[in-house]
Amino acid sequence: MYTSFKPIVEQELKTIEEAGLHKEERVISSRQGRTVRVGEKELLNFCANNYLGMAGSDEMVQAAKEALDKYGYGLSSVRFICGTQNVHKELEKKTAEFVGMEDAILYTSCMMANMGFFAAFLGEGDVIISDALNHASLIDGIRLCKAERAIFRHMDMGDLEAKLKEQQQKRMRCIVTDGVFSMDGDVASLKGICDLAEKYDALVVVDDSHATGFMGERGRGTHEHCGVLGRVDVITSTYGKALGGATGGFVAGPKELIALLRERSRTYLFSNSLPPAVAGASLFAIQYIENHPELREKLWENTKYFREQMQKAGFTVPESVHPIVPVMLGDAKKAKDMATAMLAEGIYVIAFSYPVVPESAARIRVQISSNHTREDLDKAVDAFVKTRG
Repeated sequence: MYTSFKPIVEQELKTIEEAGLHKEERVISSRQGRTVRVGEKELLNFCANNYLGMAGSDEMVQAAKEALDKYGYGLSSVRFICGTQNVHKELEKKTAEFVGMEDAILYTSCMMANMGFFAAFLGEGDVIISDALNHASLIDGIRLCKAERAIFRHMDMGDLEAKLKEQQQKRMRCIVTDGVFSMDGDVASLKGICDLAEKYDALVVVDDSHATGFMGERGRGTHEHCGVLGRVDVITSTYGKALGGATGGFVAGPKELIALLRERSRTYLFSNSLPPAVAGASLFAIQYIENHPELREKLWENTKYFREQMQKAGFTVPESVHPIVPVMLGDAKKAKDMATAMLAEGIYVIAFSYPVVPESAARIRVQISSNHTREDLDKAVDAFVKTRG
């Protein structure tokens, strides 16, 4: 049967290749960290979500080993049958406490959290009002729901208010946004969103994957950074970035809503439990981050320095405070060639172009870690200067 489909697949692959959109997977033969080994070369790593340097650390490895020894490799079950262990309940409790919510529920990834959330309690008669640049996992999750969908222009509070005014007859209005948008590193206007949500009686749902663990005074996330603790209704996020860099996600919010997700969320009900080693290490990561504020302090110091040096060197870097630092180049081929040249200079970065970002908005996305040294940052800036042509 596949014989007749093979030419169609081959043509699709050819089209992707010719458009310069092929996604090469470079194989790393070391732990994730400040440096990684690719082939025979040791590279400075500037493209991981390893914001606090936890991924690959000896402390995380030890925490995972201890959980593995105590709880085993896996559960061979979903949570409601025989897949819930002490470590899962402890992680849910600690997560909720950390982000400032009543309760939390675990998923195998934030993608699964987002895909499992909306359909569980929103449907016909409701409306979801979503930022135009929300992450693909939010978009896909919203598509699985029967609620009406509306899109407001990126971070445009005037357009959001107009959409809310149009939807006052709906049973529920749900505003959905990323806390931090991963391609540009811009931070959502959560105060403005919460003000409008209160004015028009709407829920606020935030995917905080690129903020949990380091944004805000205590690292709780974008809602702490923006001064709206207690005003955001639901947070979805991941343990796979700043909180250790492995996998796993969660939804945190009011206890009644979390209880409903345990009853109805399909990606929770029909997915195996989060592996015990991941749950145990994630629990350790939150506790470690709480006790080591110097990790966040170093991250912000590194981010500020790198942004300033790149701007001094004449590169276009959008205004933000986040350790996602897009270096805007415009042309897709230029971005790809420059990233390849940076690799030869010992700097591991990745180019992004259409359809991941808009046409003519190609960029190299740099991601800063608390593990980077001042020398690392200077080497990266020098490599950008050398390879820009």
